[in-house]
Amino acid sequence: MSKLIFNRLLLGVLTLFAVSVLIFVCTEILPGDVASAVLGQGATPEALVIFRKELGLDVPSHLRYWNWLVAALQGDLGVALTNKRVIVDEVLPRLGNTLFLAAYAALIAIPLAVGLGIYSAINEGKLMDKLSNILTLVAISLPEFFIAYLLIIAMAVNVDWFPSLSTVFTGMPFGERVHQTTLPAITLTLLVAAHMLRMTRSSVLSVMSTPYIEMAFLKGARRQRVITRHALPNAAAPIITVIALNLAYLVVGVVVIEAVFVYPGLGQLMVDAVSKRDVPVVQACGLVFAVVFVALNTLADILVILVNPRLRHKR
Repeated sequence: MSKLIFNRLLLGVLTLFAVSVLIFVCTEILPGDVASAVLGQGATPEALVIFRKELGLDVPSHLRYWNWLVAALQGDLGVALTNKRVIVDEVLPRLGNTLFLAAYAALIAIPLAVGLGIYSAINEGKLMDKLSNILTLVAISLPEFFIAYLLIIAMAVNVDWFPSLSTVFTGMPFGERVHQTTLPAITLTLLVAAHMLRMTRSSVLSVMSTPYIEMAFLKGARRQRVITRHALPNAAAPIITVIALNLAYLVVGVVVIEAVFVYPGLGQLMVDAVSKRDVPVVQACGLVFAVVFVALNTLADILVILVNPRLRHKR
């Protein structure tokens, strides 16, 4: 088991290295010239040469990648082109806002989805099970920005329960921050809870057809007890995986939601950097997103190994 965990950690590190190469290459091959885009059309050739040298664009690409990677490993993500601020000082507060929103949505979505998924499996074929299947299918089918605008119309415009724009800042009271982020959190909850509910239900029902479950029924055990005591522990691996994937989505995939609600998170910072062609900030945001996504997936792989009885005990 220790060897498997080490292999998963090593695979995560190699994945991060590959993603860092991809991020750097993709930003390098973008059409146009960064110096010209930043300085504008009125820049003189001399100014462009000086600015390219300041950006390090006169250095070969592989050396620039190596310098960027080494600096990133030391916590130095560079300086923004637009305002000359240290990127880490801009990324950390935005990352904190994104993590707060993700944690808020996860605290609602995970218990709700897993609980309703187990309840649907217990009541397979009944009204509650059919209703949950229909509602989750609708939630998965609708685009996230469409759900966000529906919630804004329903809860911000019509009844004025929550603000349509989620404005948060450093030092804001916790209660006010929760109130400001409720609408985007509900939007994210509707998106990820549907996936987790369907996976929980499917995983539990797939285990229900195994011989040891049939033997438990033949011994007279009730369906609820069989699911909670026997089926659910053995269906935990795919449930943990889908929870980790959706937690990663709550952090990485919130770009659209943050743009709709003008939420000052990392996704909104990346959108602003793309519009201003601030390549170092785009690279930094992409790298942070990659670290979060790979870390959560690696953690899920390790938890799946730990909950598997065949790997916990020697044969």
